[in-house]
Amino acid sequence: MTKREGKRDKRPMALEEASNELETVWEADWIWRSRRVRVNDFAYFRKEFRVRGPLERAILYYSAHHTAKVYVNGTKLGGCVSPAPTHPEKRKAYLAYNVSELLQTGPNCLTADAHYLGGSGQNYYDGLPGFRLQLHLVYADGSAEIVKTNSSWQTMKEMPHAPGTSYQQNRRVSAIEAYDARKWDPRWRYAGWRKEGAAARAKPARIGRDDWPMEAQRIPEGAIAEEIACVKLPRPQGGAAEFAQVFDAGAVVSGWPKLALRGIAGATVRLRYSEDLDESGRVKHNVANERSDNYYDEYTIRGDELETWQPDFSYKAFRYVEVTGYPREIAEGEVTVCWAYTDMAQVGQFSCSDGHLNELYAACIRTQKNNTLGQTVDCPHREQAQYIADTDLQAETLLYNFDAVGVLEKTLADFADAQLPDGTFPFVAPTNYGHPDFHLQIPEWDLHYATLMWKTYEASGDEGVLREFYGTARRMVDYFVGIRDSDAGLVPLDKGWHISDWPYPSVEHKGAFLTVQQIKLVVALRAVSRAAGLIGRADESEAYAAHADRLSERIVSLLYDAEKKRFRDSSESSETHQGVTALALHAGLVPAEDRAAAVASVAEQRWECRTVLSLPLLRMLFDNGREAEAFALLDRREYPGWGHMIAQGSKTLWEGWEDIESHSHAWNGYPGRLLQEYVVGIRSEAPGFARTVIRPYLPESLTYAEARVRTPFGPVYARWDREEGGVRVRATIPAGMSARLSLRLAEGRSAERELTEGDNDILLRD
Repeated sequence: MTKREGKRDKRPMALEEASNELETVWEADWIWRSRRVRVNDFAYFRKEFRVRGPLERAILYYSAHHTAKVYVNGTKLGGCVSPAPTHPEKRKAYLAYNVSELLQTGPNCLTADAHYLGGSGQNYYDGLPGFRLQLHLVYADGSAEIVKTNSSWQTMKEMPHAPGTSYQQNRRVSAIEAYDARKWDPRWRYAGWRKEGAAARAKPARIGRDDWPMEAQRIPEGAIAEEIACVKLPRPQGGAAEFAQVFDAGAVVSGWPKLALRGIAGATVRLRYSEDLDESGRVKHNVANERSDNYYDEYTIRGDELETWQPDFSYKAFRYVEVTGYPREIAEGEVTVCWAYTDMAQVGQFSCSDGHLNELYAACIRTQKNNTLGQTVDCPHREQAQYIADTDLQAETLLYNFDAVGVLEKTLADFADAQLPDGTFPFVAPTNYGHPDFHLQIPEWDLHYATLMWKTYEASGDEGVLREFYGTARRMVDYFVGIRDSDAGLVPLDKGWHISDWPYPSVEHKGAFLTVQQIKLVVALRAVSRAAGLIGRADESEAYAAHADRLSERIVSLLYDAEKKRFRDSSESSETHQGVTALALHAGLVPAEDRAAAVASVAEQRWECRTVLSLPLLRMLFDNGREAEAFALLDRREYPGWGHMIAQGSKTLWEGWEDIESHSHAWNGYPGRLLQEYVVGIRSEAPGFARTVIRPYLPESLTYAEARVRTPFGPVYARWDREEGGVRVRATIPAGMSARLSLRLAEGRSAERELTEGDNDILLRD
């Protein structure tokens, strides 16, 4: 695969540096092209206006349901797939830009292309179609005016985008883009456009001006971070009458293709996507493990000498692009792939002397990027849905490598907005929970809300995270405390779909009480208790700590097998799954006198955990003197494990160990964090990395390892190298951070050193 670094979208006008300008009082109307609500509808808007003199500043605000692209005098603003999805009746995101440099004295033109998805899909809320914009002009003489959406705006009658196209996926999260370039007049975007009968007046949308609370978008917009020049594959075999040309991006990526073709007027080019090829070399009709004949977009050529187009109202995920309908040979470079994700700054890094582990880390990072566009999602193709448990696992690598706190706060806010009256959550948010296809719940996933809140606080050190989301977490745990069985003191099976591990787990669900659910509730209660104490709710802190202690006692009393030194999978099961006891050890629930035996039992057992329980398994092993066993799982090359995926040539991580579902599933990306945290040894000892320890594990198979980790103080860097007679450790510590080095040497000896701000270089003799 060959690549070229893509230029980021032109974004000098974003208001990241001027937060006081982000807030506005909304006066603009929501508009649409008609009052009718159509599924998969598009609308094209324009407004000409005059700037009467020199400007001091010009700030443009816009929002849309669901997405829009806005242009000022033909220049597109901002990034991709904006605004980010929310529950609009609770909060509707809008964007703000400084557009002063794009305006001129005299006539100017604003245009917008908007898309309403509708259709009660899985990863958004239907709401109603609408677009709104207001442009605040402040002149050099101190006067001001506002250009805003209303019925004076024009809307295009015959649009290039066909409304009402089919959905691409079973979950109805994106629609086929069918674009007819013959219907597009480039002069539309500029002042002075006139074409008799081609435009009509915009209509007031069915959204009232004050119906939806407006909130400045919490996260960066999507950005095209790389444009991949695809490799053209040999022509598919089998003698098909259809002329198909197939291109390989080299890895599963989220985004869309981009065409640059010689014009053949009236030819309709179809772009079909998949992670896989069939036996003849053509793109399969699938989205991950689900059948789809609609995972494609279409472009009808106008007939220019050279035409470029990219279907970027939504995103897809794929490795291969199949082009049909174009009668000429397409050269490499004429089909590229735009890789897009939320524009979080990447700070983290890892490398070592083992190329396999470097590939694993790179796959972790690529998989995380594939799953953040607009919100954290489980996979970027089949579902594009935001699950709490998935985000909690994603947060591991995101927080160590990216400026991701805002992205995770958005997840917490989305679930706060989706919280049901009883305190529980829909299985994903935002979503169309009222639709029977998505009227689902996962009780164990709800409990991850508290741990995600606490994890975000610990990474940022910002108690504001706790103040904002404590109430939501408290109402959630209150529900589970409230349904405890009066005799057993445990939480019984309840509404929804229960999951102790995933995917394809072997934990036995037998009886009314699942052990994993009880342990996760203890962990959630502790997080809520600690949060309450930090934000000044001492009585509530004590109450939730007491609930956690009582539940812990009942778990040990009723679910612990003292003879085996292991926890049973559930109340009527005799099975003792490795992951159940690992989770209990990680949570500190095993009786102290049995702890060493329980750790040994879990460490020496065959690996049977899946994605969800492998994280606490690995952490427990690393934290309890069984680093060799933990590292062996990370370093493992055969099935099961992450190394098996890499050995198959995958550059992203799958949903589970089996090659049967998603090939880019974000929750499987936490090995990247564990390599940085345990092998290089960069670990936080206080919220926000106020105190940091460098405590590396030095496996015999490595001669060096290094990492950089994001912290609120700035990046922490550490590297260790084996040298003759000892180990050299280098560390760079940002100003304001307290840090120390802790290293185990040969024959059970250890070394401790305080680290200073700036660069440190220490040679420790064996």
